[in-house]
Amino acid sequence: MQIENTPTLSIEHSAGGAAQSVMASGVWQVHALSQKGLLKRINRSFTDLKKKPSLAWDLSQVDSIDHIGAQLFWNAWGKKRPSQLKLDPRQEELFARIEKAGSHTLPRTRVSPLNWIIVLGAGLLSFFEHLHGFIELIGRLVQDLGRFIRRPATGPWREISANIYHSGFQALGITALVGFLIGVVLSYLSAQQLSQFGGDIYLVNILGMSIVRELGPLLAAILVAGRSGSSITAQLGVMKVTEELDAMLVMGISHGYRLIMPKVVALAISMPLLVVWTDAMALIGGMASAKIELGLSFRYFLQKLPDAVPLINYIIGLLKGMTFGMLIALVSCHFGLRIKPNTESLGRGTTTSVVTAITVVILADAVFAIIFSGVGF
Repeated sequence: MQIENTPTLSIEHSAGGAAQSVMASGVWQVHALSQKGLLKRINRSFTDLKKKPSLAWDLSQVDSIDHIGAQLFWNAWGKKRPSQLKLDPRQEELFARIEKAGSHTLPRTRVSPLNWIIVLGAGLLSFFEHLHGFIELIGRLVQDLGRFIRRPATGPWREISANIYHSGFQALGITALVGFLIGVVLSYLSAQQLSQFGGDIYLVNILGMSIVRELGPLLAAILVAGRSGSSITAQLGVMKVTEELDAMLVMGISHGYRLIMPKVVALAISMPLLVVWTDAMALIGGMASAKIELGLSFRYFLQKLPDAVPLINYIIGLLKGMTFGMLIALVSCHFGLRIKPNTESLGRGTTTSVVTAITVVILADAVFAIIFSGVGF
């Protein structure tokens, strides 16, 4: 359906065929310009007319025009009034505003050659600010633990139990699946290499030491950091956005005692158990792959495992799990309490929390490797 008063351009030519004047008529508003194919034809005509700056323009026959239509003419004129222009008095104000807006230029921002020092300084200040807040959070946790030990009857047992369920029990499925698959892959790759040198019997040593001492705790911690760590940060962030944390303070309820300490204690209890669970699933996957690849029976695998992996490695694995769990909970709570009351900060804080928790876990694992480098071999 064609709209009435369609915008049109009439071009008058001289005797030699050159264009002398352009007269516009009709409705030059967005609803009229949106007709199918019309805007392309008008832009094509304007492109041809841009090469003729001496043209006379007559817009007095235009019935109505808005900013969209006026901007089309302004762009066709090269963003300046043509020398020969006839306007309706009602159009003067509109084009005057466009001309005034085009005269403003944005200030040029100079980038200092020493800008990297400013960026580096801001990064260092942010790092030490986070470090100060993290140490302060640990201090409050120690005070809350002391209060909990002195008066265990008034402690947040229900919150601890709920967090053990959410962070520990509900993570059994994903840790079992990933642990089993990692055991299968590691056993399969190791068996291919060992079979070339006749060292099939050493597969138990490789799987046992790598899974019990390193992969089991680290894998469980990374999964919990991505799953439970993000949940903790998002929960505290939403409570910050909805002002529930402020309401708790008004009612005299401590954030640390009712929110942070239960999460830290729950993950300190859950993580060693998840490490044992992940180790078991990974070893089962490794045994299944060894049975298929090398023909090693389950009985042989279980008989050789205690000799291949000294008891101290299990203790180191459990100690790692407890430490990783506490670090994940502390990092998640730290970033959750720093979220600002807006959705953008919530998403950015949750992402930063997960990345930081995984980084801290890997750094802690490196520290464990250095401290216990001569133990358990």
